Amino acid sequence: MGFSKEFKEFAVQGNVIDLAVGVVIGAAFGKIVTSLVSDVIMPPIGYLTGGVDFADKKIVLTPADATAKVAEVAIHYGLFINAIIQFLIIALCIFAAIKTINALRRKEEEAPSAPPAPSKEEVLLAEIRDILAAKK
Repeated sequence: MGFSKEFKEFAVQGNVIDLAVGVVIGAAFGKIVTSLVSDVIMPPIGYLTGGVDFADKKIVLTPADATAKVAEVAIHYGLFINAIIQFLIIALCIFAAIKTINALRRKEEEAPSAPPAPSKEEVLLAEIRDILAAKK
């Protein structure tokens, strides 16, 4: 089997396609969470902390100097705080989804299945019992 044929079989397998769909949905979900954090969650937190916008929080190591054409060097710890909040929201959503999936799987496992068919010996013994009962 040639390399191109093997690659085609690999690329068309369901797992690869599922992975690609997961990556695309994950990227879109990341944008939603970013908007949720920056546009919905952080403004009230900033309001509660006296109008502080975490995205603007930084420690300036070297200030910008336009005449010397030196760019500002700063540690943007506010963006880091936003990233941590985004991570926690994504982790919470994934936890909830996995917990729901596991609960559904447990319900499927707990569902009573049909009783197993009787073995050949049980069928034979039942026939013998019925014959003996008919003779009485």
